[in-house]
Amino acid sequence: MQNESVRLRNTKQRDKEAFSVNEQTARQITRHTLEALWDLQKDARLSERHLLVVGMSSSEVVGQRIGTAGTISAAEAIYESVQVFQKETGVQLAFQCCEHLNRALVVERETAYAKGYDIVAAIPTTRAGGSMATHAYANMTDPVLVEFISADAGIDIGDTFIGMHIRHVAVPVRGRHTSIGEAHVTMVRSRPKLIGGERASYPGKNEHCF
Repeated sequence: MQNESVRLRNTKQRDKEAFSVNEQTARQITRHTLEALWDLQKDARLSERHLLVVGMSSSEVVGQRIGTAGTISAAEAIYESVQVFQKETGVQLAFQCCEHLNRALVVERETAYAKGYDIVAAIPTTRAGGSMATHAYANMTDPVLVEFISADAGIDIGDTFIGMHIRHVAVPVRGRHTSIGEAHVTMVRSRPKLIGGERASYPGKNEHCF
């Protein structure tokens, strides 16, 4: 019931949006996001053991300054591609909220329990949380909010700064797209720390996140 009430609120919000994406643009956003995720996958090799963090400013996607023009329709287009990627890879997902919720994250309750994350009592909205987190919360199976994670990889659409949620050591990943919609896009994976100094032996330079 909680998810249903959030979905209804999102529908009302979408109908009042000053900025939105048309069907053709939405399809392009979905395609470009999925292509970017597969570019990330070539380096990160994500599976059901791993956690992917998604940061996204729907305002930036529609060409507006971050935090000024939240757009559910843009969030829907990106969420669609992330869901396809998740079904293909099995990767667990975390959606970053905006700074009003201290960049907390929407995850499945199962993920929070399995990884020992503390659950916090808040529900993201477009005014406090952002369109992406709000849409994810409305459509995930059993969503909860957590404050801190240690993700294996991430995609940042609109310079939302997901670095605080990435496991050490973060490694930038370049894909075929530098933007999705009007938003700048960056990606990252992680690798284990190299320790022990000059006498230590290390895996190959292209070692992937564990």
